[in-house]
Amino acid sequence: MSEGAVSSSTTTGSTSNGMNPVSSAKSFSISKRQVWDAYKRVKANRGAAGIDGQSIAQFEENLSTNLYKLWNRLASGSYFPPPVRRVEIPKADGKTRPLGIPTVADRIAQMVATNFLRPILEPCFHTDSYGYRPGKSAKDALAVARQRCWRYEWVLDLDIKSFFETIDHELLMRAVRRHTTCSWVLLYISRWLRAPAQLADGTLIERTRGTPQGGVVSPVLANLYLHYAFDRWMDREHRDIPFERYADDVICHCRSEAQATQLKSAIDQRFAACRLELHPQKTKIVYCKKQGRKNEHAAVQFDFLGYGFQPRLVRGKDCSIFLSYTPAISQKSAKSIREVMRSWRVHLRSDSSLDDIAKFVNPSLRGWINYYGHYTRSALYRVFEHFNTYLLRWAMMKYKTLHDHRRRAREWVRGVQRRQPHLFAHWSMLPQTAR
Repeated sequence: MSEGAVSSSTTTGSTSNGMNPVSSAKSFSISKRQVWDAYKRVKANRGAAGIDGQSIAQFEENLSTNLYKLWNRLASGSYFPPPVRRVEIPKADGKTRPLGIPTVADRIAQMVATNFLRPILEPCFHTDSYGYRPGKSAKDALAVARQRCWRYEWVLDLDIKSFFETIDHELLMRAVRRHTTCSWVLLYISRWLRAPAQLADGTLIERTRGTPQGGVVSPVLANLYLHYAFDRWMDREHRDIPFERYADDVICHCRSEAQATQLKSAIDQRFAACRLELHPQKTKIVYCKKQGRKNEHAAVQFDFLGYGFQPRLVRGKDCSIFLSYTPAISQKSAKSIREVMRSWRVHLRSDSSLDDIAKFVNPSLRGWINYYGHYTRSALYRVFEHFNTYLLRWAMMKYKTLHDHRRRAREWVRGVQRRQPHLFAHWSMLPQTAR
C-alpha cells in the first residue's frame, strides 16, 4: 500500500458513528489514507520493537503488504492487538516503572485511533493541561509555574500513585463515550485496554485496569481520564486555585498552608471516587517564597518536570546578586544525566578521535542544554564538568605523554576547548573560568 494507492482509496472519511458510508464491504469507515498517515507519524517517532522483535526498518521491507493487511483487519473489525512487551525502567528511588512497548503494526493502529480522537478532545481539554498536546510543552508549564510561585505562597505538589497502572477501564470508557459514538474507536480502545503484557520470559500478565506507558493511544486516554477526575473538578469546586498539569505531574498554587491542607484532603476524596490514590510520602505541601520559612516544618523545595524549584541566589541583568524562588535542573535530573554520561564510557574509547566522540555525544548534550538550560543555566555547569573529567581520562588513555599526568591532561583538554569552543555542545556555554 503506497502513498499513491492511498490517494485512490474510496473510503476517505469517518461518520460520527464510525460506519462506512461508501462501501458495505467493510464494517468500519477506516480509510487507507488514515493508516498511511498513522504510519508516517509512527516512523517519525521511531521506538523500540515489540514482542515480535520487528523494527520499523524490518516492517518497511514489505511496507505495502503490511499496511494493507493492517488496514484490512482494522476496517473489517477483525484486528486484535497482540500483547505489549513489558520492560522495567529504573526510577530514582530504586524502584522500577513498567513500560509497555507495542509492536510496530499495533503502534500504527493506535495512531489511527489517536489521530481520530485528538481533534475531538483537544478543544475540551483545560488550558493548564500541558502534557502530550499539540502547541503545548513542558517549558510552557514551567513558565506558568514559575510566575505563579511568585504570586502564591504555597504549593501542593501532587504525586498520583502508579497512575498509568491504576486507570479504571469502566470510568475511562465512560469518558470516551461522552465524546464519540464511533464504534471502531470504542471497540479497539476496549481491546487495547485489555491486551495483556508479556514479560521477558514469555509470561503473559492479564490487565484489568491501567493503560500501558509506551502505548501510542495511552497519553490521550490518560489526559481524558484526568480531565474528568481532576481538571473539570478543580474548575467546578476550586476555581480560585490555579494549577499546572503535565500528564500525571501536577502542582496546585494556594494562598495559605491551611488552604493547601484542605485541598489535599479534598483531592484525596475525589481521587478515591475516581479509583486513584495520592502517594502518601511523595505528595507534599511546600512554602515557596524567597524569604525565610513561615513554618519551620514546611518543605521549601519541590520538583516539577525535571526542574527543582527552591530559593536560590540569582544574578540580575545589572549583575546584582539577589535571592529568588526559581527553577533549575533538579538533583534527580542531574544524577540521571551523569549516569548516562557514565554509560558512554568515553574514557575507554582511546581508539576514537575527539571529533568522533563529539559526533556521538553532541545530540544528547544539545538536548539537555535546550531543556535544562532554559532556567538557571549556571546549574548545568557542574553537570557538564563531570563530562569534562571523562574527556580528561580519555586524553590520559589516548596519549602516552599524558598518562599519569592529570594536571597536564587537564591543561591539554582546556587548550583544545579554547581553540575549538564549539567542538562539544556544552563548551561554548561554560564560563571562561571553566574552560
